[in-house]
Amino acid sequence: MPRTNGDGNGRGMTIARRIAARRRTMPAAMSKIADVVTEHPTAPVELTITELAERAGTSAATVTRFCRALGFDGYTQFRVGVASEIGRGGADQSWQADIGREFGAHDEVGKMLQTLVALHVQSLESTAEHLDLDAVLRVGDAIAASDHVDIYGVGGSGVIAREFQARLYRIGVRAHSWSDVHEGLTSAVMQNQDSVAIGISSTGRTEETVQMLSQARAAGAFTVAITHDAESWLAGLADVSLSTTAPTPYLRPDDLSVKHSQLLVLDLLYLLVAQQTFGVATTHLAASAMAVSGHRRATRTAKTPVFQEETR
Repeated sequence: MPRTNGDGNGRGMTIARRIAARRRTMPAAMSKIADVVTEHPTAPVELTITELAERAGTSAATVTRFCRALGFDGYTQFRVGVASEIGRGGADQSWQADIGREFGAHDEVGKMLQTLVALHVQSLESTAEHLDLDAVLRVGDAIAASDHVDIYGVGGSGVIAREFQARLYRIGVRAHSWSDVHEGLTSAVMQNQDSVAIGISSTGRTEETVQMLSQARAAGAFTVAITHDAESWLAGLADVSLSTTAPTPYLRPDDLSVKHSQLLVLDLLYLLVAQQTFGVATTHLAASAMAVSGHRRATRTAKTPVFQEETR
């Protein structure tokens, strides 16, 4: 059940008053969010949780804690409360802010599928068209020659980072992925000129990812940014920046078209590294396939029953 029950544990207080009442006890990171919301009262309606966190120079988790401190279960309930107070509480505005304008709340499933396919294909084609292949080759060479690869990503980009780490590890590349900034910084400080450090962030402005890649760069690692914004903070830190594209902002905050274009770039890097380490890569692939083969069932035939009834 929501904590707010309409007016939250502020007992009818406006959100502005709740912020003012709790301001003195807020940690510094939460105070930054309070500053943004106080200066721009419509920000929670107009921005996703990730965007608000970036605007305040903090994390999405801190935004969630901020919302709970004000008596809301989370960011969704908080933004609904803000929208209601400023007269923009309609469901359509909330839908457009979080899902996007390309999809209607009552669209037929076939129409949504066609729109999704078109957007995703456009994103992949646009990424492929603008991708700097010389830069990709340079990164592939660096990974293949490295002693260690660190991969940094938070939230949805963290999922992509873990996927790339798993693929590299399977072909014999010593790689680790980090989403927690403390653990990532600890690893980053131990990198050197024989390491590759990769930061993944759609916006290129995720504070934790920027910090981890910056530390790896200071330690001497060859740094790579994979981001939608070639002019971002993350791209500015990197020796090589590989740009992904999304033709339209939809399905926010975790724009799946950007995630798929990130995977396209990482798949290409994976194949390049596998080519350059062919002997080691194929040996590891064969060994890993054998290791898990006992955990896969045989292919079903037409005569194979789904289950066997117990007989007495």
